[in-house]
Amino acid sequence: MTEVVVTGLGAVTCHGTGVGALLAAVAAGRAATPDKLADDAAYVGAPLIHAVPGPVGEDGRRRAGAFAATAAVEALRQAGLTGGGPGRGGLGRGGLGRVGVVLGTCLGDGVAGTGPDDVVYRVAATLGELLGRAGRNVSVSNACAAGGFAAGIAADLIRAGEADVVLTGGADAYSRVGWASMDRLGALDDVRCRPFDRDRRGTVLGEGAGVLVLESAAHAAGRGATVLARLLGDGWSCDAGHLTAPEPDGTQIVRAITGALGDNRAVGAVIPHATGTPHNDRVESVAVREVLGADAARTPLYSLKPLIGHTGGASAALAAIVAVDILRSGTVPANAPVENPDPECEVYLPQDGPTPLRLPRVLVNAYAFGGNNSSTLWGCAA
Repeated sequence: MTEVVVTGLGAVTCHGTGVGALLAAVAAGRAATPDKLADDAAYVGAPLIHAVPGPVGEDGRRRAGAFAATAAVEALRQAGLTGGGPGRGGLGRGGLGRVGVVLGTCLGDGVAGTGPDDVVYRVAATLGELLGRAGRNVSVSNACAAGGFAAGIAADLIRAGEADVVLTGGADAYSRVGWASMDRLGALDDVRCRPFDRDRRGTVLGEGAGVLVLESAAHAAGRGATVLARLLGDGWSCDAGHLTAPEPDGTQIVRAITGALGDNRAVGAVIPHATGTPHNDRVESVAVREVLGADAARTPLYSLKPLIGHTGGASAALAAIVAVDILRSGTVPANAPVENPDPECEVYLPQDGPTPLRLPRVLVNAYAFGGNNSSTLWGCAA
């Protein structure tokens, strides 16, 4: 089977533009303090957001697309495939070959308080316009698992020989409808995102984008690209037992994880979906223990959402970027402090400092409304 590798990374988060800003926040090991919503017309009980600062899409229009384009330019530059910028298109030297875009999003790319019918598709189309050339362009909207599903679809395009290079990941931005809907569901915490904490009450939503350049190993080698990591496997499932909640026994979550791991269930670290909602964290804990067995007690989990919030369709992509950094550094970052660990969530969450990565395999989980489950497995470059 065609080997799929990572040659570029790009990110936009509440910590600023660039992968470096994200990884600096990860290294600090502290929970981020969310902002208060600046939208006076939004009446929600938990009016918090991890907002992207600065001028990127600040007028509220095409905001997610702007995030995605900014992250894509960074990823393409690292991959040695462009000298252009958002809105300029223009790919530089580097032999791009057959190119595709597969991008996940929950809320699309409209104006903050509205929802035109085609807003979801504009986010992926923004990257197609950036590339300035025809090719596969797929928008994935499997809710908060969209970024994970997007990576799997991108890898399939490469494995099937339909593309040499695919820009994949996810992007989401503030939407009044999106925030209000989550608030009405009782899914938001009015303090901060506190995964696996006994006092957790929900998640805190955030803005952001994560983009990865995936290539066939042969194409990357042919143009002399530096390989950052490999996508070893991906697994999908759908339990469809409830509109918003996973099955209590985690059967289909286990199915997605084992689909990504294949015959070898040993991993060095897990980046869980870990939204901070009471039911979801508990079910994911059960599923991880079932798959990893006795190794679960010594396999570190790194929970990203306390630092950047729940970025929807971007969450799995940003987690994959952190997974690549874990593989390259050989260490798992310290988690933001968990003040009151939930005894029903028996997972290993190191908080005192970086933990050595025992095995060069990092699992990333992403789950969503509608029972959509996705897991991806990332490995080191060599």
